[in-house]
Amino acid sequence: MEILKSFFAASGFTESEVLQLVDAFHLKVFSKGDFFVKEGKINSHLGFIEKGLLQYYVLIDGEEKTTYTTGENNFVVSLISFFKEVPALENIRAVTDAKVWMVEKNKFRQLQKDIPSFKDFYINLLEWQICCIEESRLTAITLNAQERYQKMLEKEPELVQQIPGQYLASILGVTPRHLSRIRSQVRN
Repeated sequence: MEILKSFFAASGFTESEVLQLVDAFHLKVFSKGDFFVKEGKINSHLGFIEKGLLQYYVLIDGEEKTTYTTGENNFVVSLISFFKEVPALENIRAVTDAKVWMVEKNKFRQLQKDIPSFKDFYINLLEWQICCIEESRLTAITLNAQERYQKMLEKEPELVQQIPGQYLASILGVTPRHLSRIRSQVRN
């Protein structure tokens, strides 16, 4: 819980607000392979990752296509499912053992009412996420795989090192063999 407290304290919340915020969360431990949410199920929780790595993916013709990964000190949620209370279009699964602080949607909404600065924090978080999604979409159509890999290395080097090769290759839209070639070209 100390990591969650530290995160909210560093985000500018008062000590009493931090206590109120962390009181709304509960810890859930995921083993490697456990699902945060499965496609077709409603995502009713927002999570904050204390430890571990989670993979977002879709199944296309029986093949996993990784769309995103997220790790420590980041939030995890299937946005459309959480916002609209509809079945998730994606799967979110633990790639490693993980500790995730979870808050139910109704408690999350109540926090926004009770703590005005939390609503501002949430809006800023959403704006940041929307910008990331747009940047990712544009990167996917304007850069080749090697350029996308180089950009990932520059922006999130520690995450790139944590992501298993097959998931990283899927994110880049290449085969694991092609990813090996890209990695060797970038090192040289």
